Amino acid sequence: MSAPSLLARNPHSTEGSGIVPLETVGVIGAGVIGVGLAHALAQSGLRTLLIDVSDSILQAALGQIRNNIRFQRLFREKAGDGAEEILARIKSSASYDVLQEADFVIENVTEKLAVKAEVYRQLDTICSSRCIFAANTSAIPIARIAAMTGRPAQVLGMHFMNPVPLKTAVEVIRGPHTSDETLAAAGRLLGVMGKKAIVVGDSPGFVSNRVLMLTINEAIFLVQEKVGSPEVVDEIFRTCFEHKMGPLETADLIGLDTILLSLEVLHGEFKDSKFRACPLLRQMVDAGLHGRKSGRGFYSYED
Repeated sequence: MSAPSLLARNPHSTEGSGIVPLETVGVIGAGVIGVGLAHALAQSGLRTLLIDVSDSILQAALGQIRNNIRFQRLFREKAGDGAEEILARIKSSASYDVLQEADFVIENVTEKLAVKAEVYRQLDTICSSRCIFAANTSAIPIARIAAMTGRPAQVLGMHFMNPVPLKTAVEVIRGPHTSDETLAAAGRLLGVMGKKAIVVGDSPGFVSNRVLMLTINEAIFLVQEKVGSPEVVDEIFRTCFEHKMGPLETADLIGLDTILLSLEVLHGEFKDSKFRACPLLRQMVDAGLHGRKSGRGFYSYED
């Protein structure tokens, strides 16, 4: 999908077109994915509303975005907007009330239904009736999330992966009630961001995580059983299959706590023992070894 043509007044304006406007996008959750998503949206020229539970979390997130922009510019032949221009498009808040201004909201909270239900209850009350909700979930069916709202036709899944600004495609999940207009709006938004939409049907884990979580979990079993060290397991995938990263490096990047939650959702949905989380994974999560974000996982990142 190509980006819309640039208009003199506003490059993303849809005034007079009869289609859903996409000028202001809300991002719920300022964790690793939320930070990357806010960065990518603002870098694409979109006004971005970043929401989390405290000002301290939001200030840390903005600082991380500033650092990421500077790091990114070091490796670009053609530099885009600088940190100040991009950050000026991001409005952070610990209150959901600012989302009254949003045309599109992307939710990135933890993979727990009770937490998500409270988020969507607030969104449904605060956001305009035309606003679209996208769940950036790893495994929870979109039908279940849409049922938490009074606008199921305006709900879909958009599975962004880390690091968001560098990824060229997004897994887009169409729920049973998702309208053509909602799907088209998501495609336009991704086009503005320079990303391709790959549309899949609604099933726990969708395509990406239904396959990936099994691969990572089995790789952890191999480490637990001492068949191979993390280095050996990952080297097999990097060299024999020519993957950019091995499964355990990928797990550290995603976050081992997120891997565990995703496996628990898949196990609960399918009731299939193949999704049973490896005991070593549980032990590492309990010990706070969550991967890159905690400084240690299967590898150390403390330096």
